Amino acid sequence: MTNKEIEDDNEAWDLVLEPKTSWYSLGLSQIIRFKDLLFLFVRRDFVSVYKQTILGPMWFFLQPIITSLTYAIIFGFLANISTEGMPPFLFYMCGITLWNYFSDTLTKTADTFTANASVFGKVYFPRMIVPLSIVLSNLVKLGIQFLLFMIVWLYYFATTSIIHPTIYILLVPVLILIMGFLGLGFGIIITSMTTKYRDLKFLITFGVQLLMYASPIVFPLSLVSVKYPQYKWILLANPVTGIIETFKKAFLGVGEFEWSYLGYSISFTIVILFLGLIVFNKVEKSFMDTV
Repeated sequence: MTNKEIEDDNEAWDLVLEPKTSWYSLGLSQIIRFKDLLFLFVRRDFVSVYKQTILGPMWFFLQPIITSLTYAIIFGFLANISTEGMPPFLFYMCGITLWNYFSDTLTKTADTFTANASVFGKVYFPRMIVPLSIVLSNLVKLGIQFLLFMIVWLYYFATTSIIHPTIYILLVPVLILIMGFLGLGFGIIITSMTTKYRDLKFLITFGVQLLMYASPIVFPLSLVSVKYPQYKWILLANPVTGIIETFKKAFLGVGEFEWSYLGYSISFTIVILFLGLIVFNKVEKSFMDTV
């Protein structure tokens, strides 16, 4: 070998691109290496949503307020659906706060491949960074809306005697983590499928709405237990049910909390996230041929 060939053979590379062999891997080492890019995507996701809007970040506050007021008027006053003795506005905001995090994460990650095809086709970086950035940017939004919920909750806690927080408040970080990973798992499965079946993305918004009405957000689980016990299993099959009920039990002191409900939600999330990683890692190798 010549001196030039020996020098080339001993050259130390900064980055070596190799095919991914683990079909279940999250690629944490690569994500850590590209952590600066991850934070740039988080900033992009957070800033671009309300860029060039009249009210800007105020929509973070207005969205849950308007939604909670609408539900309070329609379901609370007109339909007279029970809120388990809680003020309707507080009851609906309690459910909406966590639900918005889940639904936003799901719908945005479900568009990962099609929305970023032009970037994926030109530049190398771990593809999982994009859906993870959505989870983190929505976590910032959740923090803002959770602060709003706490202001409303403190008002009713100080002016009424019907709010009874419980020790389950300590589970709130776990509930947020489950909601984020559940939305991520569903989202990366859907985005992997939409690379071949584009019309699936038109069903996402409709499907998320149906899932919301199959969750104890606009009505309490206790109402179904009393009036329609034969359909209770449908709600309990929804992994979001245990999370929402635990959240209500933590802050309001109402709701049907069972460790089995929460355990099912955690188990379902682990399974759906694991399946999502398998599908995502498989599709990312060849999706540019079909997008």
